[in-house]
Amino acid sequence: MEYIDYYKVLGVKKDATEAEIKKAYRKLARKHHPDINPDDKDAEKKFQQVNEANQVLSDSENRKKYDKFGKDWKHAEEFDKAGQQRQYTRSGQAGGFAGGGDFSDFFESMFGGQPSSFGGASSGSWGRSRQFKGQDYQAELRLELRDVYKTQKRTITVNNKNIRLTIPAGVANGQVIKIAGYGGEGANGGPKGDLYITFTIENRTSFQRDGDNLYANVDVDLYKAVLGGEITVSTFDGKVKLKVPPGTQNGTKVKLKGKGFPVYKKDSSFGDLYLTYQVAIPTKLTEKEEELFNELAKLSAS
Repeated sequence: MEYIDYYKVLGVKKDATEAEIKKAYRKLARKHHPDINPDDKDAEKKFQQVNEANQVLSDSENRKKYDKFGKDWKHAEEFDKAGQQRQYTRSGQAGGFAGGGDFSDFFESMFGGQPSSFGGASSGSWGRSRQFKGQDYQAELRLELRDVYKTQKRTITVNNKNIRLTIPAGVANGQVIKIAGYGGEGANGGPKGDLYITFTIENRTSFQRDGDNLYANVDVDLYKAVLGGEITVSTFDGKVKLKVPPGTQNGTKVKLKGKGFPVYKKDSSFGDLYLTYQVAIPTKLTEKEEELFNELAKLSAS
């Protein structure tokens, strides 16, 4: 496996903080995203490398393994266990690996390089007999809030493979789904890794989403707030008419059951829509309107 400097890929220093790594990843992922660079193989390759780098460096444990083992970080536990076993079989030799070999020599012998004695067998043949799962990949899919109000299908390209996704209605911002078998190739005939897709949901509507519920403000004119009446309000799937009771106060909240966001993977289940009435005070009154308001003021004071 070719060594890739993930710090260099993201353009950060080796002592970069988690926040710096996250910021660099988001910037580069947007820059090289296939949707922005269609049919650009170079951008697609860079996008893949950026996701791989983020998958390793954004996880503290993976980062420690990478800093210690480099390109072989995924097999860190196997290396440690094998090293301990090797030390045990060569009792009396403490520190380092038996036979005087260094870490690099051990990696080579473990994965089919120069053979050396290991537990009574050739370490080259032992290394080749071990199977390891391929590296998991990370990807980001950006969607609008309206896109995930209904179940839809999308095609994404990963490593020159088109993947047809069914995105269930109600997927949440930051939610991660796993696509099995679409990661890196396994070692020694091992299974492929998996692809993890993180959803970034952008909201450009007048609604605020909190779980499966939606929230919005609705303007009500002063006359209907005082006298009562009927108003038409927008929901995510159309308009509905509501009756406003006489004497409705500013800030009154109304719940529309089942008019919220769809519940993830639960057919025909929806959250609720909560509306807050904002009573609009009229401005630029006509002379007649001012006269009538003055009369009302005198009546209320008497």
